[in-house]
Amino acid sequence: MPRDALISAFVTLLLVVDPLGLAPTFLAITEGLPAKARRQVAARASIIAAVILAGAAVGGDWLFKTVGISLPAFRIAGGLLLFSIASEMVFGVRIERQSKAAEQALEEHVRHIAAFPLAFPLMAGPGAITATVLLAGRTDGNLVAFATLLAVICAVLAICYVTFRAAGRIARTLGTTGNVVLSRLLGVLLAALAVQYVIDGIRAVLAG
Repeated sequence: MPRDALISAFVTLLLVVDPLGLAPTFLAITEGLPAKARRQVAARASIIAAVILAGAAVGGDWLFKTVGISLPAFRIAGGLLLFSIASEMVFGVRIERQSKAAEQALEEHVRHIAAFPLAFPLMAGPGAITATVLLAGRTDGNLVAFATLLAVICAVLAICYVTFRAAGRIARTLGTTGNVVLSRLLGVLLAALAVQYVIDGIRAVLAG
């Protein structure tokens, strides 16, 4: 995978998964749990999310062929979906929904909290799955590029784990205003990437 493509894949997944944006949600989900239990939740959620995204990368091409969806069409649809997520980040709707999901999960057992809602749909949600399938399509069957994509997925989820471990300190450092501003800025950048996906899809359709 070329360096530019590698950086693009990493930035795309990092913005969609949004570890910093999930840090306050993680704190809410694990409120009242001992430090050891919080570490277990962080590790388990990261592993589950990595498996989900890796599965999306592996089965994406098969899904296209089975359902009869062209990559340009999925690229356009994925771009629109990512843009929707970006708009939610910019206007704060996503944070509100994440907080509600967190409140519902507080009553569940620790292992269930890691799987839902943390791993899915917050970490490996529709946007992240869509981005992963699109990025896998860009590898064009190159095993090295595909392996690199899997490494990128693991790296992003590892960042999630580290962020969750440091969630308390991050929240205190950024403060309420800092968290809100950072989420908005990430949303704008993700919106630009989403528009690029749509442009790439339209170009591919016109070229075909």
